[in-house]
Amino acid sequence: MHIQELETGFSIADAVTPADLDEVARRGFRSVICNRRPGEADDHPDDRALSKRAAELGLEWRCIPVTPGEYGEADIEAFGEALESLPLPILAFCKTGKRAIHLWAHARSQGESCDIPALLSAASAAGHDLEERRSLLEAARKR
Repeated sequence: MHIQELETGFSIADAVTPADLDEVARRGFRSVICNRRPGEADDHPDDRALSKRAAELGLEWRCIPVTPGEYGEADIEAFGEALESLPLPILAFCKTGKRAIHLWAHARSQGESCDIPALLSAASAAGHDLEERRSLLEAARKR
């Protein structure tokens, strides 16, 4: 599990196992968002073991499963709502962190005062190039 902070109170990670959640809790995270789809890989039949372990550790759990590259308005709204309502700090994850960072960027881009270059820079520092999504992020900010 590789954790990257994108902004104060929000980080992303690659695939998380139930055992990894112990480390997540030790690091002080209070909430976890899972962006993996049930059955997408052998290591993720569903989120039951993860959500159970999160509850045992006192972590808030939210599952917003998405297919890579396919983020609808409902997915982005659900992610944005999670960012606003879950206790901080939050850790979001998927298999590589890409879906989590895309959803974060899309949700944040909808704010009037969003700094798109800062989003792109934070993503780049975490090892994800969002330049191809710049026009989508800018369009969302203008709505």
